[in-house]
Amino acid sequence: MTLRFVPPPPEKILLIRPSALGDVCRSVPVLARLKRRWPEARIDWLVQEEFAPAVAAHPDLGAVVPFPRRRLRGWWRRPRAARETVGFLGSLRAGGYDVAIDCQGLLRSGIFARATGARERVGFAAARELGWLGLNRRVDVPDDAHAVERMMALVDGWLERWHSGAKSEESDGAAPDMRLYVRDEDRTALEPSLASARGRYALVAPTSRWPGKRWPAERFALLCAHMLNEGMVERIAVVGAGSERDQCGPLLELAAREERIVDLVGRTSVGGLMAAVEGSGLVIANDSAALHMAVGFDRPVVALFGPTRVDRVGPWRREADVIQHIETGERMDHKSEAAGRRMMERISLEEVLEKTRTALRRAGERIPGEGANV
Repeated sequence: MTLRFVPPPPEKILLIRPSALGDVCRSVPVLARLKRRWPEARIDWLVQEEFAPAVAAHPDLGAVVPFPRRRLRGWWRRPRAARETVGFLGSLRAGGYDVAIDCQGLLRSGIFARATGARERVGFAAARELGWLGLNRRVDVPDDAHAVERMMALVDGWLERWHSGAKSEESDGAAPDMRLYVRDEDRTALEPSLASARGRYALVAPTSRWPGKRWPAERFALLCAHMLNEGMVERIAVVGAGSERDQCGPLLELAAREERIVDLVGRTSVGGLMAAVEGSGLVIANDSAALHMAVGFDRPVVALFGPTRVDRVGPWRREADVIQHIETGERMDHKSEAAGRRMMERISLEEVLEKTRTALRRAGERIPGEGANV
């Protein structure tokens, strides 16, 4: 008989997923899974400080460990940033964690895991940038699975190998718990015209860091005009970062003359975006954080995708809500602006309108006849 050492139940766990915002939102099943496995354990989350509101209200969370990325940037050439980096890494060790789980799989997150000094430092065996060097529990996970499945496989593989073969509910067919939660102060601060139309407004996220992921802004504007004309929704909230306002030109021009369109571009925090998504009746978005938030709040979605693998990073189990047109032999490279634009321009206004009507109909929304012109 082979005897195997089984570590004692952890008292403190650090979940490491600093960024990006959409990835943070779809990592919450790991938190929920760990809390079900060890209800008495405290589970903290290392996350980029500006993204902290995405997880701060989760009932399974012990505390947020904010990663001050901007202050530590360029630490190798800035003495003050170098001192702060040393202090931050020291604070991770002082946290007294028994387990650190690296869901990011990069060099930086691997360094964070190593800095904790945790007895179990869990992560992907194939972590990029040599990130696996900071780990002592390296789990082989299929590369071709969805990001959510990969993270759950990471947890399952670790538990099965090092914790008496324990398995998660997800491995037996139950869905990962994708639920997100909004802080009370963010919900209270929601723009009054949206708060009064809760469940009856659409949230439109027309921006993307990558040009090849953007559906043409003029089509977004036409879409919004049609939605209001047909009376599909009472209001429309347009969201994006302040640096992305130039991506929204036609939409913002429409908002300037149509009071039912609320311009929130650059005018909301991450917490404010969470509250706006939660209160919406529908989210229409490119491949963006707002889309993954919508999944976490179980909102109806219409997702517009170009050169991105929906089966790997699309909205979890919402493939039917995605519009994407890929031709045989095309490479899925989101950094290729020309290729991405070709794919996004294949998405017609008419099919997005029809998908929107279907999404609202499924959600039990009434779609009356034509209303006032925009």
